[in-house]
Amino acid sequence: MDIQHPQQRPQNRVRERIAARRQRQMATRAEPRPDDYDAVVPAPPRTIGWARQRPPQAPFRVDSWRDRIQLIGRDAAWYALHRPYLAQGIGLLLVGLFVVYILSHVFTGRVFPNVWAAGVNLGEMTVEEAKNALRAAWSSDVRIQLVDDERTWTVSPQDLGMEIDTEATVAAARGVGMAGMPLGYSVMPVVNLDLFVAQNYLLDLTAEANFAAANAGYRWDGDTLVGVPGREGRVLDVGRTVENLRTDLSGVAHRRQLALVMGLLTPEIVDPEPYLEQARAVTSQPFTLTGYDPFRDVYLTWSTDRDTFTSWIEAGTDGLALREGEFSAFLEAQNSTLNPDSEVDVRYLEPTETMERVERAIRSGSARADLRIRYHQRRYEIESGDTGYRIARREGIPFYDLTMANPGVDWDRLQVGDIITLPSRDITLPYDLVPGKRIVVDLDAQYLMAFENGQKIFEWYISSGIEDFPTSPGIFQILTHTETAFGSTFELCGSSGCGQWTMYWFMGIYEAVPGLMNGFHGAVLLPNGYYLGDGNVGFPYTYGCIMSENDEAQQLYAWADQGTVVEIISSDYPPESDLARQMLAALNSRNSNA
Repeated sequence: MDIQHPQQRPQNRVRERIAARRQRQMATRAEPRPDDYDAVVPAPPRTIGWARQRPPQAPFRVDSWRDRIQLIGRDAAWYALHRPYLAQGIGLLLVGLFVVYILSHVFTGRVFPNVWAAGVNLGEMTVEEAKNALRAAWSSDVRIQLVDDERTWTVSPQDLGMEIDTEATVAAARGVGMAGMPLGYSVMPVVNLDLFVAQNYLLDLTAEANFAAANAGYRWDGDTLVGVPGREGRVLDVGRTVENLRTDLSGVAHRRQLALVMGLLTPEIVDPEPYLEQARAVTSQPFTLTGYDPFRDVYLTWSTDRDTFTSWIEAGTDGLALREGEFSAFLEAQNSTLNPDSEVDVRYLEPTETMERVERAIRSGSARADLRIRYHQRRYEIESGDTGYRIARREGIPFYDLTMANPGVDWDRLQVGDIITLPSRDITLPYDLVPGKRIVVDLDAQYLMAFENGQKIFEWYISSGIEDFPTSPGIFQILTHTETAFGSTFELCGSSGCGQWTMYWFMGIYEAVPGLMNGFHGAVLLPNGYYLGDGNVGFPYTYGCIMSENDEAQQLYAWADQGTVVEIISSDYPPESDLARQMLAALNSRNSNA
């Protein structure tokens, strides 16, 4: 029997307890922790109170941030299932945060996320921020597409008179609340319309959007002329289009598209076959257009290729006709070449007259059309020293015609810088022109020459108007023929009335005053039985007319048809035609040799 010392007994008990604890620790492995990456043997489950301890898990090694997120998710799921009070707390916290989020948008006036209007994401914006964003997008980004089948035009909403109501649109965006979460919500923009602007824009668009119905036409396929059936035309219905825009403003702005309302036009002739042979005969030969400028006495010629000429022709109701739309483009191009050295488009081919002459040639099968080059009226600024009389003589316009073009102008009080209208020069050439004939009169030399096809036919001295009744220079034409005419002047008026003279072989060329025409004539028999100028010529004797000796006047009367061009030159009005320049050079040469 062993006997222990009393003082050693407590020390042995302590040692025993420490040894027992070590044995228990050696027998039972501790549960692995989430960060115990080297643990390979899970500990048996233990029960603590009423909750079961976390079950053992397979070893997990973190190699990347994705693995860490996955690990955290697994832990969160476990705690949510096995710690209900913790999940409830988190849920309440999230609900509270969501309520705070909603209240913050309500009280700060912000639009909820993912709400759109006019293509702009207004989410998280204040009212003012949303308004500014809408205004900026409306002016720079939003465009409306006008659609007619396959044709489109892109315009700004301002062009159509469309203005966005930013305040109403933002209010609508705030009113949808959280409907945009998470898929998004588009609010129809609120738009106002200026009907006047919309109507005017669409009226301007008609020039481009409209196209006429096309009658049957023709084209060349190699060396074979084939017929092209007629096609329908289209015309923009401005009224109905504006009404559709007005009733669907928000929809148009939202879709950014407006369908144009178009009317259909039916062609008169659909079948090209009846005139195919006639078209082949006309288009198989070159076609030439010749423009004549009677003031300059020059000809301009334009030739067209076969395909271009053929594109001008269509089938009409009673034969071939001119396709005006196709010809107009050609005519516009030629007009642009008539004034190469002038800033003002003075000369031009008048469209209606030109088309009539071209169509006449097509119908008759002719390969040529003779055209008339005409002149526009012009603006003129009064310069120092100008008077109405001087302007008229310098421009070759009778003073009476100048006054008719400027009603209300006080010709005795012209001021430098005043603007007057110079009428079209064509007013002095109202009739069709006689080709090849031209009469030239030099007022300074008191001489006349007549030309036909560039050759001088005859020449002689004349007498023109005296200083108080001068003959107007310019370019005119023979207007009338009267074998015996009568005239008068206030100088022949007395107590017994006004006498009148008798003129032989009279041809009027311009109206000096209403009812009184100046022109060519022969001898003038005065009321007293004497002849004006005693029958002589070579000096100014008349009251504005051009007098020749009687036999010569009769010769001129018989030769000069109505429409024959008359060019009257002077120191105030220099020659415009080569024939007038030739005459002036010949007269100067004679004077220098005399």
